[in-house]
Amino acid sequence: MDIIGGRTYLEIPGDRQHELPPLLVHSSPQIQRLDKIVEMAESIVESEDMLPAQLAYDAITTQQRKLDLALHLVEQYKRLILHWQWGDDILEWIRQCEITFESRPELRHLLRSDVWPHAGRSSFVRLLEDKSVPTEGVQVEKAVGLRLTFRQPPPISFLSNQFLFYLKDTVGDSAYQTWASKHPEPVSSLPPERFTLQVVNMTM
Repeated sequence: MDIIGGRTYLEIPGDRQHELPPLLVHSSPQIQRLDKIVEMAESIVESEDMLPAQLAYDAITTQQRKLDLALHLVEQYKRLILHWQWGDDILEWIRQCEITFESRPELRHLLRSDVWPHAGRSSFVRLLEDKSVPTEGVQVEKAVGLRLTFRQPPPISFLSNQFLFYLKDTVGDSAYQTWASKHPEPVSSLPPERFTLQVVNMTM
């Protein structure tokens, strides 16, 4: 193993670059019936009394402020779904990478055969970061953490305004860090110069 800048890298026999499967991503949130999502967001605004009662507005202004809050919730929800989709796409990519590693004798010994998804697979997430894969603002670790937390994208009706505004980011980050920390030491990175991959946008 090589140690560079405090990080340990796996030694891979030879000097060839290994092509990994393409990372197929969805660059926009896949949401059906956006009008229904807005209605649910309006229900959250109503049920959680998000508009301070002590502030006096006329009826039109009150309705407009409630709609503005609902639309803001929808934007936060769309951001959550986008991150979840990226996390789902990354986990599927890791599965494909496992198949690739198993098919190549020089790579096969690098992966442990524990039950998937083992925390050791966080090396693939780190590889994406080391390769500076374009994510259009999506935070890779947070995305994977949200996918590890939710098997399916949660409906907006299941979420509080506090989760959408403040908690979703910390939940994703802490889930990923907890998962990654379960790998026994030493945690070894995949040398980015030894691998190539393409990112394919699946959004039409």
